[in-house]
Amino acid sequence: MNKRQLGANSDLHPSRISVIENGRAIPYDVELARIAAALAWPGDPAALLEEVDREGVR
Repeated sequence: MNKRQLGANSDLHPSRISVIENGRAIPYDVELARIAAALAWPGDPAALLEEVDREGVR
């Protein structure tokens, strides 16, 4: 899913998705919940913000 699709599915502007993704902004709880729902994220939305290394390990 690209930023435009995620923005449309989460009702957020793609530029807002970009600044969150690049670490230039911390999303509000409601934004994070919308992103998690759009991604069908099964866990805690806050886990979307956790850093992972190149092997995908937190």
